Amino acid sequence: MIKEYSSISNVAGPLLLVEGVSGAKYEELVEIYTGTGVKKRGRVLEVDRDKALVQIFEGSTGIDVQNCRVRFLGKTLSIGVSEEMLGRIFDGLGRPKDGGPSIIPEAILDVNGAPINPTARDYPNEFIQTGISSVDGINTLVRGQKLPIFSGSGLPHNRVAAQIARQAKVLGKEEEFAVVFGAMGITFEEANFFIQDFTKSGALERVVLFLNLADDPAIERISTPRVTFTVAEYLAFTKGLHILVVLSDMTNYAEALREISAARKEIPGRRGYPGYLYTDLASIYERSGRIKGKKGSITLIPILSMPEDDKTHPIPDLTGYITEGQIILSRGLYRKKVSPPVDVQQSLSRLKDKGIGKGKTREDHADLFNQLIACYARGKEAAELAVILGEAALSDMDKIYLKFSQEYEERYISQGEYEDRTIEQTLDLGWELLRMVPRGEMKRVRDEYLKRYYDAKPSEKAAVTG
Repeated sequence: MIKEYSSISNVAGPLLLVEGVSGAKYEELVEIYTGTGVKKRGRVLEVDRDKALVQIFEGSTGIDVQNCRVRFLGKTLSIGVSEEMLGRIFDGLGRPKDGGPSIIPEAILDVNGAPINPTARDYPNEFIQTGISSVDGINTLVRGQKLPIFSGSGLPHNRVAAQIARQAKVLGKEEEFAVVFGAMGITFEEANFFIQDFTKSGALERVVLFLNLADDPAIERISTPRVTFTVAEYLAFTKGLHILVVLSDMTNYAEALREISAARKEIPGRRGYPGYLYTDLASIYERSGRIKGKKGSITLIPILSMPEDDKTHPIPDLTGYITEGQIILSRGLYRKKVSPPVDVQQSLSRLKDKGIGKGKTREDHADLFNQLIACYARGKEAAELAVILGEAALSDMDKIYLKFSQEYEERYISQGEYEDRTIEQTLDLGWELLRMVPRGEMKRVRDEYLKRYYDAKPSEKAAVTG
């Protein structure tokens, strides 16, 4: 039931207090009409007896306490969903932004969905090929996993996100795969990059793009990931598609949460963020996964830029507790022109063992990445020694490992932005690099795999893998 009031008593930032209210509910949508007839939208943030605290989506500019009317609509924020949303661009609240027609909804869903019940979850165990060797070979992404990218200001996390969105696919089956991309607090230049990149590559036809720009209201930023997941859940669990959700940048989302928390005069937690930041992030992240008996799935890659490259900052710290690993982008590698600058030593995919091996990638995958990481770590140690003692002081074996680590960064980790490597190409490249190291050093690979892949000449190996 729609109720209207003109009893606004206070306005502070994006918040206004309405008195003499009856029957208002938490998260209820409202419309605010200014004295000049401008309509703004908002939602109820808090109810105390006959008072309602309303959060305004468009900001409070132009609101005159004496001449404003507030209408309580009796419903929560919802979005009309349809398969026709694929290939379309929307704003942070789900309104068309590409000049196309409004969506004819197949269903209207509340954006405040619940996390997946743990007892209904199915375990992630299917490999997703991203075409990026440092992910597929070392930090393997598994269908239904939550694998964040920890980045820093100025690092190319948006380009990595766009590459994953373009190239991601489920192998071995003709599965329908789509991407739901939620961008929060990004600049117009970044938004234009995503639109042009997806359009040029033809990936846009299987992407739903939600764009919340830096000059859009903070309150809209808080709704964007929930709108994104509502559409993803419909496509995955109702329509049976495999969905990759990419959220960039979760730091902007958390900053908006802090801004609203400060306006509500809540007691701050670590670094001024609200004490419920962990719960709030979990309520978003835990909407991804697989459900028993459902064909579709949601795999999540949230991207967050760490302030001052600090992994102990509350946002990456709390994200790490909720998700299954992390991919860390390194400023040191970026300075060395390695792109994507993935720090494979600090990165981790906790579910990689469930998505690799015979029938998924290849039987030698686990042994191979263990040996690659061991050799790379030894090469990095040799590089540190060379800085202190000089390269002439290194042993012959140290020089081999130093050369290996350099080649590993230049050829394995670094690859073109539009280079889509198959998992076979990634694994074969790993063996090619390992042949720089004497066979006697291969202590983490079973002998049968050494005979099949390390000892084989390129022509023989092609016959084996073929």
